[in-house]
Amino acid sequence: MPITIHAPRTTPSYHKPANYAADSDSDSDGGADIEGDVTMRPAKRARGDTYEIVTPGEIITDDPQWMSRDAPQEMRTNETNRGHGTYITPNTTEIVSSVAGTVTRTNKLLSVRPLRARYTPEIGDLVVGRIVEVQAKRWRVDVGSSQLAILQISAINLPGGILRKRTDTDELQIRSFFAEGDLVVAEVQQLHQDGAASLHTRSLKYGKLRNGVFVAVSGTGGGGGVVRAKRQQWVMDAARGAAKVHVTLGVNGYIWISKHEESEVSEAVGLNRMEESVSANVYSSQNDKIDTETMREIARIRSVILALVENGLRVDEDLVVRGYKEAVDMGLESVEDDIYLGGERGKRLAEALSKE
Repeated sequence: MPITIHAPRTTPSYHKPANYAADSDSDSDGGADIEGDVTMRPAKRARGDTYEIVTPGEIITDDPQWMSRDAPQEMRTNETNRGHGTYITPNTTEIVSSVAGTVTRTNKLLSVRPLRARYTPEIGDLVVGRIVEVQAKRWRVDVGSSQLAILQISAINLPGGILRKRTDTDELQIRSFFAEGDLVVAEVQQLHQDGAASLHTRSLKYGKLRNGVFVAVSGTGGGGGVVRAKRQQWVMDAARGAAKVHVTLGVNGYIWISKHEESEVSEAVGLNRMEESVSANVYSSQNDKIDTETMREIARIRSVILALVENGLRVDEDLVVRGYKEAVDMGLESVEDDIYLGGERGKRLAEALSKE
């Protein structure tokens, strides 16, 4: 069979949109430009863009009116703000992106919001994590950060709320409190120099999670996702005769939706009455029986949260509660009371929430 050799195909030309066109600066040294040469200088973004996606090392602008967080001190003015995800190359005014993300401009603030970012702990954050390792006097917890968080045995409540020093017996029974794979809700108590966070569960609001479903979405740093708010935990009245539902929004993007357990003890209990309030089964891994109606509404709330994230909306108490009411009304449109909120149904939900 004869072999035919064809000439190589020409590279298809690609025309950038007008608002994404590079500046007219040439990196030529004065010699003749050879057809087909590829410039090695990153293209500069036009300042009029409303939505841009940049990559690391790409020049965003060289206009001195925009400033980066790494601008020299003598170049900064009182009007400049500190943006993240950018830096300025030495002896120039070129602002370069250090991450892959979207450009955000507010007044003189020029920053790049990463498309996907790890959670950065801050003291006081409420987080949901998973136990990944049990050590002698502590647990290692995955909270979605670059470092595993630490939960000391001295930073938890003992069964029955007994206030005493932890003993060797407690260390031997450490897996009776939390074991590998357990989900916990805790608060960031301290930050270490390497970026790791120390947690604590010394509150009736914190501890082991059960009777619910786990959802992982983007946390602070991404686009739509969980944001820091006044309340990260609340109880919702469910429809269709279901029991109340407890929602826990971890700032790290981990969410827990569960059946609400009625407590006979006041939330404002003092440390001197802790032994009366902390039940002995606080570290139980056995789930309670949940009726079908409640499980269905838990799944509906989960669908609402996923729809919010999919459409780039924030996840907080206000939008989740409003979105749930809208989802219940949308379910009445079908005989089966459809709880699916993906695709076009999710867009309808997002549009309805944006109009309010």
